[in-house]
Amino acid sequence: MFGCVEAHLSVRLHKVKQIKIKMKMKNFIMHLCLAGWFALPALAKEPPPKEPVDYVNTRIGNISILLMPTYPTAHLPNSMLRMIPSHADFVSDRIQGFPLNVPMHRQGDVLYLMPYCGDTGSFSDDMTYRYDQEVATPYRYSALLDDYGIVADFAPAARAAVYAFTFEQDDAPRCVALRTAGSGEMAAGGKVISGYENYRGVKHYFYLEFEQAPLKVDSRSAGTQEQRAACRAAFDRSVKTVCLRYGISYISVEQARRNMEAEVAGSSLDDVAQKARGIWNSTLGKVEVEGGSDDQKATFYTALYRAHERMVNISEDGKYYSAFDQRVHDDEGVPFYTDDWIWDTHLALHPLQSILAPQEQAQKLASYIRMCEQSSEGWMPTFPCVHGDVHCMNGNHAAAIFADALCKNIPFDVEKAFEGMKRTVLTETMIPWRRAPKTELDDFYHEHGWFPALHPDEAEPVSLVSSVELRQAVSVTQAAAYDNWCIARLAKALGRREDYDFFISRAASYRHLFNSETGFFHPKDKDGKFIEPFDYKVSGGYGSRAYYDENNAWTYIWDVRHNVDDLISLFGGREPFVQKLDRLFVEDLGRAKWQYAAMAPDATGNIGQYVAGNEPSFHIPYLYCYAGQPWKTQKRIRMVLESWFRNDLMGMPGDEDGGAMSAYYVFSAMGFYPVSVGTDAYTIGSPIFSKVTVHLPDGKVFTLKANGASWSNKYIRSAKLNGQPLNAPWFSHRDILAGGTLELEMSNRPNREWGRGE
Repeated sequence: MFGCVEAHLSVRLHKVKQIKIKMKMKNFIMHLCLAGWFALPALAKEPPPKEPVDYVNTRIGNISILLMPTYPTAHLPNSMLRMIPSHADFVSDRIQGFPLNVPMHRQGDVLYLMPYCGDTGSFSDDMTYRYDQEVATPYRYSALLDDYGIVADFAPAARAAVYAFTFEQDDAPRCVALRTAGSGEMAAGGKVISGYENYRGVKHYFYLEFEQAPLKVDSRSAGTQEQRAACRAAFDRSVKTVCLRYGISYISVEQARRNMEAEVAGSSLDDVAQKARGIWNSTLGKVEVEGGSDDQKATFYTALYRAHERMVNISEDGKYYSAFDQRVHDDEGVPFYTDDWIWDTHLALHPLQSILAPQEQAQKLASYIRMCEQSSEGWMPTFPCVHGDVHCMNGNHAAAIFADALCKNIPFDVEKAFEGMKRTVLTETMIPWRRAPKTELDDFYHEHGWFPALHPDEAEPVSLVSSVELRQAVSVTQAAAYDNWCIARLAKALGRREDYDFFISRAASYRHLFNSETGFFHPKDKDGKFIEPFDYKVSGGYGSRAYYDENNAWTYIWDVRHNVDDLISLFGGREPFVQKLDRLFVEDLGRAKWQYAAMAPDATGNIGQYVAGNEPSFHIPYLYCYAGQPWKTQKRIRMVLESWFRNDLMGMPGDEDGGAMSAYYVFSAMGFYPVSVGTDAYTIGSPIFSKVTVHLPDGKVFTLKANGASWSNKYIRSAKLNGQPLNAPWFSHRDILAGGTLELEMSNRPNREWGRGE
């Protein structure tokens, strides 16, 4: 009996335990449900929407197709202070240090900061760092120097910046060194290091202040290239993070100090970074895009960010240093800009900035005129930099940005611009990469209308001609024709009929070199005979530079942007013109890719003989519009953008050249492009985005709608401008300024009737 009772009690106790367990489980589940219920709002909360700067991927193009990569540059729009970590490209394993400034686009690192953790006796000015976990945005940069356990952090202002070096090793000595890359001088006292580095004859002054007082500072000054100037600041081991602020100047150390105090004094690195982020959002937010993929938005806003690297404003408290006369000037309320490669940037970068920042564009034009007036020869520069005119490439396309501003009502001194351009093209040599008085080659051009070419077996008799860049006879002739056309427009605006007639007659000089039998612009010798035999793909040596520039004859067929109608007439009409244009995109290289690349390293991003990675090709896909077949422009431009401009490390088809190629992408992705810089016309292509909103400085808005735009819907079925039917593939700058709306109906099949008119 007791056994039964015991068993019964055991069963009852077991049931009670089960009930308690079930109750606990119910309570547990109820708690989970309640916890989940209250957590639902947090789980359901969407991340904040991306702002324009969040789309920027500074890594795009950091591995080059062939020549120069892009860099993860941290700076403010068009500011004189830029920081690029001193490594060759994304896959570099070493970094030399962190410059206080990079005065030229991708060139001229000055004043390296070099943090160090360990025995200072083993520190060397020539040491390099392995680095990892690099995080780069337009407004902040950081990297881990993993050999020493140091995190470097940077944030820029316009003429000043903040660095922070965090030391992760607790028991190791801390040191931050500053050295020049070349010659210079430094002085140290208390928390401050100041001095300058001499880069290409210009002193780059700095004033640097540590937040914490160093234990000691060792300095070595009056440096030469072999014996650099340097300072080493040692800190107590208890210091976890060494913070410093600095200013730069082209005027003096004292001005560098004022720049630092005005822009970053009392600000933390986070403060400076957040302010820089806000400036970038405001700048990039001038163009809003809707539709498209996140990758396309990243590519677009990264291109727009890169289109704001140059030119740079180097005015400081109303004054600026000019390397053109080695003097400090009062800017008289108009900031002074420099650092430009006009051969590259006149095509798209300057026209883009004329839309987004016309006031600043006017200041850049005034800067060109000042540089011309300040130079001893009175010549207009072609590649102005902080140390003067580098004078690269051929032609003088400052004429183009003046002519473009003229038709877009951007104010500048037209008479001074005209006189400067006239004097330059009549007295300076046209020989590529040379800044010198005219030679017998120039006299020949002025008399006959073309730059004479040499036969392959002829020795160069003119010593001024570069043994690398050569004569580039066809390209020089075509560039001169375009420049003369631009100067003629300035003369016409001034009412100078005689000057206009002179320059406009020279604007057709390209006709001298057109070979009607082959349909190419063909070099001629001094006797007026075509150079024979001739291979339009390779003749001319390295980069075809004896006759062309960086590209072969297939690219320069189309280099008559100021008179496309006349170019079409040279071909005998629209049909043969289109046939040759079609052939361009399918014509083979004629040799292995590696052989082609060895001969023409600038000609990258190939689609047939079309070169997406070099500036002279930008306008070519748009030429179908001039021949009555805009649907082919729509097809080709999408192929170019989707094949060669991408959100990845190799997503840039060639040298980006400080905004030149990026501005081309910005225009083309929006759906239009300025084929003929110097007129106010934009040629319509194929928008990537379904809606583009351009916020103009006066508060007006220009809107481009591409209804149904997608990967397949690249073709324009119909168009309206401000509600009125548009049956031509063009609109004007005036339409943008008026705040109009261009509305396109997109389709996956071409409408071969739309836009066929003259």
